[in-house]
Amino acid sequence: MNKEQRIQELEREMEAPDFWDNPEKSQESMRTLKYLKDDLETYRKLKDQYEEIELLIEMGYEENDETVIPEIQEMLESFEATFEDIRIRTLLSGEYDKDDAIVTLHAGAGGTESCDWASMLYRMFTRWCDKKGYDVEVLDYLDGDEAGIKSVTFEVHGENAYGYLKSEKGVHRLVRISPFNAAGKRQTSFVSCDVMPDIEEDVDVEINPDDLRIDTYRSSGAGGQHINKTSSAIRITHLPTGIVVQCQNERSQHQNKDKAMQMLKAKLYLLKQQENAEKASGIRGEVKEIGWGNQIRSYVMQPYTMVKDHRTNEESGNVASVMDGNIDPFINAYLKWVSLGQKAKEA
Repeated sequence: MNKEQRIQELEREMEAPDFWDNPEKSQESMRTLKYLKDDLETYRKLKDQYEEIELLIEMGYEENDETVIPEIQEMLESFEATFEDIRIRTLLSGEYDKDDAIVTLHAGAGGTESCDWASMLYRMFTRWCDKKGYDVEVLDYLDGDEAGIKSVTFEVHGENAYGYLKSEKGVHRLVRISPFNAAGKRQTSFVSCDVMPDIEEDVDVEINPDDLRIDTYRSSGAGGQHINKTSSAIRITHLPTGIVVQCQNERSQHQNKDKAMQMLKAKLYLLKQQENAEKASGIRGEVKEIGWGNQIRSYVMQPYTMVKDHRTNEESGNVASVMDGNIDPFINAYLKWVSLGQKAKEA
């Protein structure tokens, strides 16, 4: 079934009287319909651009008119950018790439500076989500003692969210002159980023209740949705593996526990895949100690400006743009790197 036929099928489903009886299913259908229409529109746009470029080239040759060259060049650049975006999507063929993503940021070595760095990364990811048209839902939030964020877990809703964001799993390193250092010295800070797919189906994972430690605590944060006067937030620790998941954003303790258990099952399922098969190569990279030598990417603000991914050697001298959410070049470079067998370039 091609995309046009799938669109027609979904539109017929939406006309059924009982379409809204299942809100979750109906919303998923509407979201799928939107993505399919967007993909079809992108293809049609690309086809039209190609035909326009061909026509302009023919006109330029026939009339020997060199003035059309800048216009052709501009159109060609737009065509190449759209084509590259479509090509990158073809690399998202992993089992969970199409799913929503759950991202957790933890401040590491560096105290207040690292908490501030965690808040900067959180802003970077949310800005990237805005540009992609993805929705962000905060699941857990813990303020830093003086500033920033100690940890935050948020879910990204959108097509291929996990496929793109899996590239961000690892330790992110910041080098800058710290605003929290009175001496104005350069300081290095670290934040770990964990990314997992939101696996909605009931995965085949057996969990022994005796292996779990379940703690309840009060929701915390900067206010609004993060504040809760009752101990409804849930933290689950899986003792054999040391995996910790937590959720505080649902309306009740029961809902928070269900969401946390879903996250735990997904993490254990991925861990099992990593141990048993190479098929999990798209869900790679254990988050190591949050400190020196383990970073996947460095963000240097002083004495020079540079963002460099240490796996792919992708670089950008525009740190401000990257921090404003323009991380697609790094994501795309990672996806290409994985597709080529994860052969690291020479440093």
